[in-house]
Amino acid sequence: MALVAKPGGPDGPTSHDVVDTVRRAVGTDRVGHLGTLDPCAAGLLVIVVGRATRLAPFAAGWAKAYDGVIRLGTTTATDDATGATVATSEAWRGVDRARVEEALAAFRGAYDQRPPAYSAVKVAGERAYRRARRGEGVVLRPRRVEVTALELESFAPPDVGFRATVSGGTYLRSLARDVGEALGCGAHLATLTRTRVGPFRLADAVAPDGVTAHALRDPAELVRDLPARELDDAGRAAVVHGRPVPVGDGARETGNVALFWSGQLVAVAERVGEVLKPRVVVVEQ
Repeated sequence: MALVAKPGGPDGPTSHDVVDTVRRAVGTDRVGHLGTLDPCAAGLLVIVVGRATRLAPFAAGWAKAYDGVIRLGTTTATDDATGATVATSEAWRGVDRARVEEALAAFRGAYDQRPPAYSAVKVAGERAYRRARRGEGVVLRPRRVEVTALELESFAPPDVGFRATVSGGTYLRSLARDVGEALGCGAHLATLTRTRVGPFRLADAVAPDGVTAHALRDPAELVRDLPARELDDAGRAAVVHGRPVPVGDGARETGNVALFWSGQLVAVAERVGEVLKPRVVVVEQ
C-alpha cells in the first residue's frame, strides 16, 4: 500500500489518474484506493496494490478528515466550484460568524444527506453523474452519514473555512450545499483537502510520481485494528489453501482475526465456532 498526496485545483488529476500513475510505477494493474477524491480536491489517497486490494473492505468504515472552504451566496450544479452556477443570492451579506457557527453545529452527529446529482452513486445501474451530464433530472435518496466533528476555522465572507471529520460515504459537497440552505443564502464547496483517512495522515504521503515498488508500505497496516494471531508452518500451509485452523486454547477473539506468519500478514479469517476460516488470503502459495 502507499499514501499519496493528490494535487487539486482546476487542473487536478482524477483519483483514477493517480491510480494509473501508481500502476505504471509498481508494474501491476491490480491497484485501487480507499475512497475517491474529486478532481478539484486535494489530499490523501490511500492506495492499495496487488493482493492488498482484497483488504479494502476492512477499511471501508474508517473516518476521513478534511479542511475546506464553503463559499456562500452561490449554488452550482455540482455543489462545488466546477459546476455551472444555478443561483446567486446576496443574503450572505447578512450572515455573521455566530449564525455560521450555529448552522455548522446543527450538522454535527448523524443526519440524512442527499448525495450530489453529479456523483458516482448508481441509479438503475448507471452512475448518477452520467445521467446529470445528459441533462436528466437526478434526485438521489438521502442516506445516513455521521459528522463527528465540524468546526469553523475562518470567516471571511463569503468564504467559510472549516475542518470536518466524517464517516465514509459522506459528501463534503453536499454538506456545503446543506449549510448554505440552512443559512438561507445557498453555497457550494470552493476548496477541499483530505487530511486523514483512518490512522493515515496527509503529512506522511508522497506525490503520485514518488511511489515506487520498493517503497510500498506493509499492507498489515490496513488491518491494524483487528486482533492478531501468529501461525506456525502447518497453520500457514492450511490457510494459504483456504483451510480453517483451530482457534487455539484460551483465544478470546471473535469476528475477524488477522493471521500472521513470521511477522508477515497471511490472511484475514473469521472465527466460526472453534475454528478460524480464511476469508481473504493476501500471500501467494
